[in-house]
Amino acid sequence: MNNSHPTPNEKRQTTGAEDAIRLATFDQYRGLLFSIAYRMLGTITDAEDMLQETFIRWHQSAGQDIRSPRAFLVTIISRLCMNHLQSARVQREEYLGEWLPEPLLTDPNGDPFTTLKIDESLSMAFLVLLERLTPIERAVFLLHEVFNYKHTEIAEILGQSEVNCRQVLRRARQHVGAVGRRFKASTQDNSDLLDRFLQATRTGDMDGLLALLARDVVLHSDGGGKAVALPKPIKGAEKVARGIIRSMEKTVPKDLVGHVTNINGKPGIVGYVHGKAFSVVSVNVSKGRIKDVFVVTNPEKLGRLPDMPNDRRGHESNQ
Repeated sequence: MNNSHPTPNEKRQTTGAEDAIRLATFDQYRGLLFSIAYRMLGTITDAEDMLQETFIRWHQSAGQDIRSPRAFLVTIISRLCMNHLQSARVQREEYLGEWLPEPLLTDPNGDPFTTLKIDESLSMAFLVLLERLTPIERAVFLLHEVFNYKHTEIAEILGQSEVNCRQVLRRARQHVGAVGRRFKASTQDNSDLLDRFLQATRTGDMDGLLALLARDVVLHSDGGGKAVALPKPIKGAEKVARGIIRSMEKTVPKDLVGHVTNINGKPGIVGYVHGKAFSVVSVNVSKGRIKDVFVVTNPEKLGRLPDMPNDRRGHESNQ
């Protein structure tokens, strides 16, 4: 007699096949989801937590009639990030010193998210600018300006009216200013200036450093109360140059080794002590001058950076 009902083994095989398909679908959009979450939250740890929670909810949605997995997943992670930012903003207000995003290594050999969207919106300068926005402004601005979603799509993703999304975007643009014009420096410009910047700071060349800095340059540093850092940003070429050189002389370990790599989509410097990441320095370039210098020394934000490659130890110049 033929049994029309599936056996337990057949059920397990069917479930296993469905799980594999859902996992493959999620992996297809993993880079996009991480790209959104990291820009929303500014930390790799939080972005990965949101990615994990999104996967759990995606897995739990099995059996639902989902017309667009991409839209479903983007909706989940966008709303999770907005909710997370509400509490994160309170923590950042209580943060010791200036809060900077967690540096993201975007070297082709080190990026685990091969489909990660890498452009100017990933830069440290852009992410710092986004800190001016409320969670809803940040979500609308990123989805529209960076990920090219239409207002009708954003309204559905965030559970807002289309009219409200347009108003939110208008406010966000006012808060961040003319973003497009601020972040147009080529990677080559950044790389050349960074090399000269590294040489000037290493040798204590005050005049050489001043020649690279814009008059209104700003020095940002984040130690999180766990490492030496400035209590607030320093503004102005001479103050920034003196602050950098003084720091190199008094607070930077003598055995610090600088390695140039790609940080947040741009050339940056990872400083190593005994092969472990000690600091990250990146710059924002505009009109051939350095407009911002970002220094992250908070060890909690450097823990995910890989150790210095063995083949490079002893071959790099001291920073």
